[in-house]
Amino acid sequence: MIRHIVLIRFRPEITEATIAGIFADLHRIKSVLPGVLAITAGRSESPEQMERGYLHGFVVDFTDWAALAAYQAHPDHQRVGAALVANASGGIDGILVLDLAVPA
Repeated sequence: MIRHIVLIRFRPEITEATIAGIFADLHRIKSVLPGVLAITAGRSESPEQMERGYLHGFVVDFTDWAALAAYQAHPDHQRVGAALVANASGGIDGILVLDLAVPA
């Protein structure tokens, strides 16, 4: 399994309603793209409070690297990605991405 982790530092004026809309659009991808196992998204609730401005994020679990590649190329992902960049602080600089292979 591949775990795709994305942290976003949204611009201060972006509302929680706008963020919820982007995340709702992200969740719809699961129903149209094979190989997506789960999508979890939201605002940090960490008691450590070490977010350093990255208060929102999401995780997408894929069956394998090919499923992740299909997701990256999919137009729905492109649309969600564009919305994230448009609303992130500093554009692409306000987004962190990490992909991990998770042993079975």
